[in-house]
Amino acid sequence: MAQDIDRAGVAKAYARWAPIYDLVFGPVFDHGRKSTIAVADAIGGRVLDVGVGTGLSLSDYSPTTRICGVDISEPMLRKAQERVRALKLGNVDVLSVMDAKQLAFPDGTFDAVVAQYVITAVPDPEATLDDFVRVLRPGGELILVNHIGAESGPRRLFELAFAPIARRLGWRPEFPWRRLVDWAARHGGVTLTERRPMPPMGHFSLIRYRKS
Repeated sequence: MAQDIDRAGVAKAYARWAPIYDLVFGPVFDHGRKSTIAVADAIGGRVLDVGVGTGLSLSDYSPTTRICGVDISEPMLRKAQERVRALKLGNVDVLSVMDAKQLAFPDGTFDAVVAQYVITAVPDPEATLDDFVRVLRPGGELILVNHIGAESGPRRLFELAFAPIARRLGWRPEFPWRRLVDWAARHGGVTLTERRPMPPMGHFSLIRYRKS
């Protein structure tokens, strides 16, 4: 197996990205971000936004949705805090530096957990998903948008070749759908309710699980 990513490496990578993240990634990920937020707003209540980054998504939530945002990168969160102050976003309750795999919230705290482009950027995706579900109330929803790796063909070969570089940039590009299928089966407490292709070219997916 290729060398995997690690927590310190991810934090360091995203500290480098912080000054230019909105400019580089804002337009590319805009459709996926807004789609997950629309789902979260329809659920309402308290929402945990994991990997909130520079807070690019925060102003898109309904003012009636209560938001807690966490991220591993302190430089990214400083930009998010500046955004909350500048836009006077009174529905953002807290922004905290936190490891996605060890969330400092009690069980059953949130009505929805939103994780945009996060699962391929954490060292242990399955354990991270377990903790997302832990902090959901029964009946709550886990809402992911993420790149899903190709199973075969030229794109699969490219993802494998690009993987060492991608890891240094803070993510893994060869994450297959099978990992999510196997995780959900092993967990046993979630039900897949939607998988929707996202631009560009369906390389990303919006994925929803409901907690039993």
